[in-house]
Amino acid sequence: MDTTYNGIPASELQCARWRKSSFSGNGNNNCVEMTRLATGEVAVRNSRDPDGPTLIYTRAEVEALIRGVRNGEFDDLIS
Repeated sequence: MDTTYNGIPASELQCARWRKSSFSGNGNNNCVEMTRLATGEVAVRNSRDPDGPTLIYTRAEVEALIRGVRNGEFDDLIS
């Protein structure tokens, strides 16, 4: 598939190699999974619905999120 869009079913991203955080635990299906697409964008899905919709982010958007997480800007969301 060469056209991706927000909400695309994860099952349509056939070459995706989904990854999740090692902090997610084993087998609980309670995590966010991510994969980098051939376009350089990053797709995100909910592991509880592996064939469900995905969100597609640009590299810059993901970089901003990761930098914010590393900087503690979202710590209040889990406290």
